[in-house]
Amino acid sequence: MEEEILEAFEKTGFSLDEEDEILKKCLTLCINYKLGPSDLASSFEVYFLNRGIDGTVVQNAHMEGFLLYLQNEQKNAMIKEEAHPHIYSSNDVDMILNNEQEDAKETIVGTPIKEQEKLYSETSDLELGENGTTSGKQSRVATNHITPFGQRTNKFTVQFTLNKLSDMDGDIKKQEAVDNEDDIIRRIQPSEACSFEVQGSQPEHSCRFMYDSVEDKFNALDNRIKRHAAAFIASGLHEEPGDPTVASQKSVFSVGMVCCDGDGHLNEKSILLQGSVEYSGGQQVRLDIQKLPKFSFFPGQVVGIEGHNPSGHCFIASKVTDSIPFLATPDVDLPPAKRQATDQELHPINSSNAPGKLSLLIASGPFTTTDNLLYEPLAELLAYSSRMQPQLLVLMGPFVDSEHPEIKIGTVDRSFNSIFHMEVVRKLQDHVNYMGSTARVVLVPSIRDAGHDFVFPQYLSMLKLIFFLLIQIMSLQNPGTFDANQVKVGCCTVDILKQLSGEEISRIPDRSSRDRLGRLATHLLSQRSFYPLFPPSEDVPLDLSLAPKALQISSIPDLLILPSDLAPFVKVLSIDESSNGVEQVKCICVNPGRLAKGVGGGTFVELNFDVSNDRTNASIIRI
Repeated sequence: MEEEILEAFEKTGFSLDEEDEILKKCLTLCINYKLGPSDLASSFEVYFLNRGIDGTVVQNAHMEGFLLYLQNEQKNAMIKEEAHPHIYSSNDVDMILNNEQEDAKETIVGTPIKEQEKLYSETSDLELGENGTTSGKQSRVATNHITPFGQRTNKFTVQFTLNKLSDMDGDIKKQEAVDNEDDIIRRIQPSEACSFEVQGSQPEHSCRFMYDSVEDKFNALDNRIKRHAAAFIASGLHEEPGDPTVASQKSVFSVGMVCCDGDGHLNEKSILLQGSVEYSGGQQVRLDIQKLPKFSFFPGQVVGIEGHNPSGHCFIASKVTDSIPFLATPDVDLPPAKRQATDQELHPINSSNAPGKLSLLIASGPFTTTDNLLYEPLAELLAYSSRMQPQLLVLMGPFVDSEHPEIKIGTVDRSFNSIFHMEVVRKLQDHVNYMGSTARVVLVPSIRDAGHDFVFPQYLSMLKLIFFLLIQIMSLQNPGTFDANQVKVGCCTVDILKQLSGEEISRIPDRSSRDRLGRLATHLLSQRSFYPLFPPSEDVPLDLSLAPKALQISSIPDLLILPSDLAPFVKVLSIDESSNGVEQVKCICVNPGRLAKGVGGGTFVELNFDVSNDRTNASIIRI
């Protein structure tokens, strides 16, 4: 049969590059999809024309995309065949009793569609507040209402929009019309590729981790308090910090870290303030916050507090400042020569690098549903990207999710790196080859990646790609910062928003400003850290000695990407550039949600960034 397949390809004008390997794969496709040699060659000719592949040589790299094409054709054919209700007979009963249905599932690639179900899409009303943040009330739905990925009817549904454009609905309708076309796909190449530059420090590859001692952790936290105290002093609005543990009737200004007096959750009766070694010998004092009209605290937060300690046992707070000003203060951990070089790097003399325009798609893993490892949501995302032609595609882990049922119980017969390269890298390679030289893809790992060392912050390990892919497919550390078209982007795949949500206590008297998701995201910028929570969550392997500066946010990014299990959102955050709140800088924060949720599709974000926030528009799209 392999000779017949080879003869069929030669009749259609194709030649095989790696003949033996390609013929084996073609033979498998003929068996799985019940195709004859001539039918297989004809299907490849249609795929060849639709993708616009140059030349007449069939390469081994083409087979991965050809497999996806056959799967989609099979699904479309089944949808047309089973559009009418099925009438069960005695043969169906015998098949079920003899468990023939399970045997059929093992021999057919993909899950057959038995009936049509309407895609459940969550809708919400989007409001733009006075501070520029968007908020939506998402309807709550039981998990059994999730439509399995293979049974959804509508591919993409716009869930949220920021600065909605008038032609947004027209774009979606135009996109759905493209889905139904059978003719050759016409591509429009982007005007130009975006520039890309990785910023910030990262752990070294193959470094030793989880060897930090108690002393290392204490020194890291103490240095963090000293950096924030130096920023308060440099702002000129606060005096030299005093010792909050000393009994005094005089009001003093102190800088310290919020702690809990036990192992439980933080509350108003269990708050402690830990000062630095320089100002208070690293001692802790109980904090009384009854007189504060407004506050928002969590463990590990560094704050500036004014108050007095009449008894020496309790510091009574009268005013709190939880936002650290972003000023060009020297780093206390570095010698003078290194401080100067770092300041010139973070604040260059040439200030002509103004943020430009950038179009991007943002998605976060898992990238496959829990019932298989076919990575169907990722294929749908890449198909959407090939039509919308963004300048940058940002994919954030986990790519091979350690929480996936098949991986968790160990039923897969492939290595984690093999799954990653076969299911993710090859799809991306096929995507960038189709898109052309202007396509750019950024990969960010996650601590849930099964093939990565379990440590945070993460260095580049599993995401090291082969040489010729490095130009268009780039990998980043976690957390990471990069510049694209002079737009500064910061991202972190740890679900810090959900963890802060479980640890934060707050008192917000003004009901109009109760945007909890926006407040949680603002904590990261106010604390200058991608992970300000301490002690960390039980599932986060935080190593403070691995890369002391990897978690720091040196300046407010234009775009902050924080994937979370919480409701997806796109918000405009207003951050005070100085302590007096005169100068405010806006940052767009994005939570794209998860691309796959259970057996159904999830959400991703399409964003067109402009230097003016009024011209920036974004959409949260549900698959």
